[in-house]
Amino acid sequence: MNLIPPYFNIFDYFLGEDKLARAGHRTAIEFRGGRITYRELRGEVDYWTEQIVGCGVEEGDRVALLLYDSPEFIACFLAAASVGAIGVPINTFIPPEEVMFILSDSSARVAIVEDDLEWKIDGSGQGFYEKCAMLVVDTAGRHYLDPKDEIAPRPPLPTTTRETPAFMLYTSGSTGAPKGVLHLHGSIPATVEAYSETILRLTEEDRIYSASRLFFAYGLGNSLSFPLAAGATVILGTERPSAGHLATLFEEQAPSVFFGVPALYRALLDFRGGRRLDVSTLRLCVSAGESLPPGIFEDWRKEFGLSILDGIGSTEMLHIFISNTSEQARAGSSGLLVKGYEARLTSDDESEAEPGRPANLWVRGASSTAGYWRRAELTRETIRDGWVRTGDIYRRDSEGFFYHVGRSDDCFKVRGLWVSPVEIESILLSHEAVSEAAVVAAVDGQGLATARAYMVIREGRDAENLGEELREFLSSRLPQYKVPTLFEFIAELPRTSTGKVQRYKLRAESRTGHRGGGNENR
Repeated sequence: MNLIPPYFNIFDYFLGEDKLARAGHRTAIEFRGGRITYRELRGEVDYWTEQIVGCGVEEGDRVALLLYDSPEFIACFLAAASVGAIGVPINTFIPPEEVMFILSDSSARVAIVEDDLEWKIDGSGQGFYEKCAMLVVDTAGRHYLDPKDEIAPRPPLPTTTRETPAFMLYTSGSTGAPKGVLHLHGSIPATVEAYSETILRLTEEDRIYSASRLFFAYGLGNSLSFPLAAGATVILGTERPSAGHLATLFEEQAPSVFFGVPALYRALLDFRGGRRLDVSTLRLCVSAGESLPPGIFEDWRKEFGLSILDGIGSTEMLHIFISNTSEQARAGSSGLLVKGYEARLTSDDESEAEPGRPANLWVRGASSTAGYWRRAELTRETIRDGWVRTGDIYRRDSEGFFYHVGRSDDCFKVRGLWVSPVEIESILLSHEAVSEAAVVAAVDGQGLATARAYMVIREGRDAENLGEELREFLSSRLPQYKVPTLFEFIAELPRTSTGKVQRYKLRAESRTGHRGGGNENR
């Protein structure tokens, strides 16, 4: 019996000789008018391997990536993995203090940084330059490697297995300091086998575009794991994925699979750019990040004849573990369990919840995190016998479909009864005047708990008297305790760089009074 785990490395999984023999000539990446084949991508990885090894990186060291979505990001990520180092992608939108916190917390040995993001790194007072080398990259002025370029031979194979740490994704610090979520070399193939091969069913002919960036778990799967595993083509870009930009991209680059978030699908439906949105090349549309409102699902299918496959994933689980499918897609539902995952719903005392009742969602599968970097107590709180607590409240119907009720820290009580913001928001969004909506806990003029609704109204609608109209609209569809008593109309909802509504900001404003410039109806 062989007790030594066999060698495994995601670099070889994506770009090993067997893969290159089959797909080496095919286009792996399209970026800024250029094309990179799988064999050329292998050369890029070898080049960056030489660079990071030259900085003294060894197995287990951390390699930070402060890079835009680009061939360099993918090449550097796989180069780090290829020598047994741990890649640490960093959100390019976060402020310098958070960038520096991540570099310090991860004890990065090397930071590979976009040239116009170098200003976010300040080594003063932290010993940064003594501990961490920095390589600066200009993806805007990138040159493509000449096949004749000489690259040093690859170093000896590392001792990695499927259980070896491969990369670390830091979660948002909106509710505290960012925390590193550690994943293993086996995590990526687990998501490929579970989600990509059973839900997406990608082929070499597919062309993939993701609005979510590579430094997020959702974007990493969309733009790296799934297309490279299938031998498909990923379309990368650094432009903000506005509705206008996507309209042009759909026409000119003809993706077959599109990954977005609910707010972006809404923006595309509202797009009025002087031409009809051309989605004729799309065969799959996927949404994640937050629950997809039923109205957006139904409007998209009515307008374009395509279902949006909504699903739920998390940084801890690396990608989507509950999803709708092309054959079974239901408005308002996150779908069914993805093959290879288990889920259970529990009450607050962690006993099994009654069927059909909202409860805490736990999930288990081969892609789950190995734990939080240097946070043993948080790891013990979140992971129990392989089960990961997601922090989401869900209910499951008799057919096994899951319905999102809200985040455990977003739900609140009015008159002693639980209120789900998602339920109220879905109804508000079904009103023809409302484009976006978010509901949070508040206190009324008498000091009593209530709900407060923030809304963006559609162009051409007047906010005057709309609050009373919406109150009547909700009262005909909800129990009275769930109907907000406070309504505020604002220009836009605060969102994270992934498109999620930042309810914590709205909750803070509800405690201190409505934001300036709003139009409030009480």
